[in-house]
Amino acid sequence: MQAYNPFLPLDEYIPDGEPHIFGDRVYLYGSHDEEGGRTFCMGDYTVYSAPVDDLADWRCEGVIYKAEQDPDYKNRPYMYAPDVVQGGDGRYYLYYCMSGDLGVGGYFGPISVAVCDTPAGKYEYLGYVRYKDGTPMKKYVCFDPCAFNDGGTIRIYYGTQYQGESNEILSADREKLKNVMERYNKTAEEILSTEDNVNGPVMVVLEDDMLTVKEDPKHIIPYDADFGGHEFFEASSMRKVGDKYYFVYSSLKNHELCYAVSDHPDRDFVYGGTIVSNGDVGINGRTDSQRLNMTGTTHGSIIEIDGQWYVFYHRLTHKSDYSRQACAERINIAPDGSISQAEITSCGLNGAPLEAKGGYPAVIACCITNGKMPHGSNSIFTDSFPNVTHRDGERFIGEISSGTMIGFRYFSFSGGEKVSVLLRGTGSLSVTLRTEIDGEILGEVCAPLTDDLQEYVLPCEITKGAKAVYLFFEGDGEAEMPEIGFS
Repeated sequence: MQAYNPFLPLDEYIPDGEPHIFGDRVYLYGSHDEEGGRTFCMGDYTVYSAPVDDLADWRCEGVIYKAEQDPDYKNRPYMYAPDVVQGGDGRYYLYYCMSGDLGVGGYFGPISVAVCDTPAGKYEYLGYVRYKDGTPMKKYVCFDPCAFNDGGTIRIYYGTQYQGESNEILSADREKLKNVMERYNKTAEEILSTEDNVNGPVMVVLEDDMLTVKEDPKHIIPYDADFGGHEFFEASSMRKVGDKYYFVYSSLKNHELCYAVSDHPDRDFVYGGTIVSNGDVGINGRTDSQRLNMTGTTHGSIIEIDGQWYVFYHRLTHKSDYSRQACAERINIAPDGSISQAEITSCGLNGAPLEAKGGYPAVIACCITNGKMPHGSNSIFTDSFPNVTHRDGERFIGEISSGTMIGFRYFSFSGGEKVSVLLRGTGSLSVTLRTEIDGEILGEVCAPLTDDLQEYVLPCEITKGAKAVYLFFEGDGEAEMPEIGFS
């Protein structure tokens, strides 16, 4: 069995993935979008797991926790990006924040906690992160909590970065201050009296009860630290590699996971680089305007599985930020501790290129662009551009028109295979095939489109080896593509 991106069932939408190994299985904890959803995180927490030695064999562990179990469910019914950590008592603790429609209320806090005896059993609400007197801990901005067991010390990382002006600027600009007050649901006094700033990545240490604050929250990176345009935005995640702490986060660019490294868990982090961009921005100098997909929110982390390091992230579908799917790529951590940016692929966790044999869902394409793809926002786009979508239980790439490029990386060819596509639509398109984006045309076919699916075989000779497949469309038609095949 092979693994491809997205690696969960194609009708499953679990973004914000935090992978963890418990026992001999890797578990993916994330929020839960709906297919074609109208806002973020509409589903209950559902977990998938796979054996550490077979990352193609993911099974659904079922719903582990329902939004209605949180006491604030009626006011804020959606559960955002969670994380799970094993406590000193051997039980598993789930940390998360609630939100309302379109993200409203997602920054209001506090951080909620649920507990279970097993990694993917039925979690029960336990309480919220609080001070010793019982009052909820809401210092800074409680958002996107990451849970990290640092040799028995439980650390929760959280925070966001919005309109990160200094307190001096906010105190002088009442309009900016008002915006921050409304977004964070904090008073002017709370905002202006917070040392440093309410923005930025934060860490708090908990007592053994997994609820009570042991050490006050503190910034691990100053909110105004200069990371060369890759400053922190959200999606805190912490990992330890050897003796070094790796802080993984979504940058202000909002489509890339970056990392910073320190010898300490709570200070002195130095920017490392970009690990992955869901638009492949940064690879070979690619700019934002040259993105190879619609870009938008990303969230994930790194993990070593059976001796190989991976980065887990998510991609966007349905022309919005509301239907995101889990993807992963191999990465390498160099002897000096650096991580080179991973190229987004269709083969992800497979460990090798996919076999150029038989049919594959077209939606495993890792590059879908018309040369002017948008950056996602808190909305659903209505203008036409190629995208992963669904209808009547079928997933496909829709709105393919002249200027569209659809790319798959990588397939293993034995030599001489023919490539075919299933298409339907209106008008007529020509389809050309290349194995490099700027390479020579290796095959071409004219596709007169109808309402019924038709198979179009591209006469081509692809030599033996691992190759990408890039399909370029030109003409006056519009097509839908559910499958690519090899024969």
